Amino acid sequence: MGVGGPRRRGLGLVLLLVLALGAALLVALPGDDSDDKAACAPRKVGAWEPDERTNGEFTRYGDDPARTDDWTGGDGTHSVRLPDGRLLWLFSDSYLGPVHPPPNLSGQPHSWRDQSAPFVRNSAVVMSRSGRLERTLPAPVFPDPGPGQWRWPVAAKVEPRSPGADEKVLRVLLWSRATGTGPWIYGVPTATEVATLSLPDLRVEGITEVSDQSGVQDPAHRVLYGTAALDDDGHTYVFGGNDGKAAAKPASDAYVARVPDGSLADPDAWEYWDGERFTDRGGSAEPVLGDGATPQGSAGRGGAESGGPTKGVGSAFTVVREEGTWVLFTMAAGAEGLTTVTSYWSCGPTGPWHGPAKGFAPPLPQDSAPEKDAAVYNPQAHPDVAARKGRLLLSYDVNWLDATPQVAASHVTRNVSLYRPRFVQLRLVRGD
Repeated sequence: MGVGGPRRRGLGLVLLLVLALGAALLVALPGDDSDDKAACAPRKVGAWEPDERTNGEFTRYGDDPARTDDWTGGDGTHSVRLPDGRLLWLFSDSYLGPVHPPPNLSGQPHSWRDQSAPFVRNSAVVMSRSGRLERTLPAPVFPDPGPGQWRWPVAAKVEPRSPGADEKVLRVLLWSRATGTGPWIYGVPTATEVATLSLPDLRVEGITEVSDQSGVQDPAHRVLYGTAALDDDGHTYVFGGNDGKAAAKPASDAYVARVPDGSLADPDAWEYWDGERFTDRGGSAEPVLGDGATPQGSAGRGGAESGGPTKGVGSAFTVVREEGTWVLFTMAAGAEGLTTVTSYWSCGPTGPWHGPAKGFAPPLPQDSAPEKDAAVYNPQAHPDVAARKGRLLLSYDVNWLDATPQVAASHVTRNVSLYRPRFVQLRLVRGD
């Protein structure tokens, strides 16, 4: 062995150390999601049961005759925990006014409301830290933007007034809609807005438009954001969808945008997933789940799997995280769309989304026959609401299914339980 042998061995050891150090640095680079991927695993609903406590609390409050300006029913159910421990429940179309107990007549076994009961486009109810509904905010909370237009509140979160600020405010995402005809009997989508409310008094300070869709000629291609909003790595990921289902498609498509924490009310801070990356060009947004999503294996992380059962979401769906797994709940696409809740899972907000998993049919209120005329829709998760250990609280809305809104309204006034959220507790388990 010559003089150069030990030097070569020493150089080899140095190179190995450098490579090992480089690998360690690569593992620790900011933005790497190795830990999340390690924790990500398939999730599906393993069991479910009605949540009689929450169902009963909404029945108690809705039927309470003590005040005449209270909430008695609504849909579009969302919730947000406030810094002082209270819970704010947000609703879209809502009934106010008194509820009458069932008369002693065999033909009217339900509590009922007057045909003249006040009907507003949005409302909010405050629940105490102990879980008791206490009061209804003056409704509508969010005024109509103009004649023939209205606002529906969707997801909400408490965040800094501006990035890095100590003061907290409540941001509520809003869907602006306008009167329509044909498949748009429940309104034409026009814009996504964000309302800022002061804390703790819940006073609306202002409303900002973040995505104007009125210029998109086909309403079925207009995307409204806010059906779900989740925090991750300094951003809020805001999910949304189009209204393809209203235009006789088998299902709607899901989209996602992201906003830095504290910037929901800043339109310039929004970025939209375009199939490969997040960009500030909202018009280039591509779906992450549905018919138009990027197929699995294409460039980027987005897209649904191709083939298999019909994929897609209802126009309103919900997303939660369990460890590193993102789970999306929606009404099933196709014929089961008004009876069955199904789910998808992913290791990130942009997908690929796997599923749909086997669904379940949540129960209708008692005495809602004929069941074929009652509809279940709009499942929403409420992770801020206490549930049994290892369980997740999920609400769903109930309405009378009829192509004529006036006919449906006559049924929900005769039976108040047909226009109130119902609740189930879910247990998520691992598995495809």
